[in-house]
Amino acid sequence: MTVRGLELLRRAHVVVYDRLVDPRLLEAAPRARRIFAGKESDHHALPQERINALLIMHARRGRRVVRLKGGDPFVFGRGGEEADALASAGIPFEVVPGVSSAVAVPAYAGIPLTHRGVASSFAVVTGHEEACKRESSVDWARLARAVDTLVVVMGVKSLPRITQALIEHGRPPATPVALVRWGTTSVQETITGTLGDIAARAARARLEPPVVIVIGAVVALRERLQWFEDNRVPLEVAQ
Repeated sequence: MTVRGLELLRRAHVVVYDRLVDPRLLEAAPRARRIFAGKESDHHALPQERINALLIMHARRGRRVVRLKGGDPFVFGRGGEEADALASAGIPFEVVPGVSSAVAVPAYAGIPLTHRGVASSFAVVTGHEEACKRESSVDWARLARAVDTLVVVMGVKSLPRITQALIEHGRPPATPVALVRWGTTSVQETITGTLGDIAARAARARLEPPVVIVIGAVVALRERLQWFEDNRVPLEVAQ
């Protein structure tokens, strides 16, 4: 959590928080009302419209409301939708940038997204799109050819489809891949393989979300750069 985020959390009257938020962060707001709004791929504790309504209702009652999310609220966090709802309701708000799991998790796995002589570009995409979509809005053909490192969030359940699409569009089957589950936490685990075999490895491990997928030559650097999983440091919230 950033310094600004912690400052606002300590002053909050109401905290609406997500599933991937470390519960120890809530200790910074012991007197605040806590509302769980966690989401999983097939289950939402609260629908998005209800979350928007809660934020508006408590703000109109003069309370300081913190919408606490894992990662960055504007990176696959639906923070933009919530901010838009507040703006439409005439409620002032502040957006506090966070550290996206797309960047933090690879770092905790010892995988730099860019590295001199290895990768000079990276892209972050979602592997989970609305079921009603007839076709993906992700251009896998372009990503397969144009980006050195590809980070896929919310994609482990679509892993066979993703790897097949990248291989079909020219990414070598031998491209290194890492799957990092519960990244940055004390139960982080990492599975490595290649585009050609990682889906089978994930199936054998019965890997479940949350998982961040990293695809590219930089994954091979993990062998030398991994630092966290063998020397885990627990999160501590400053008081």
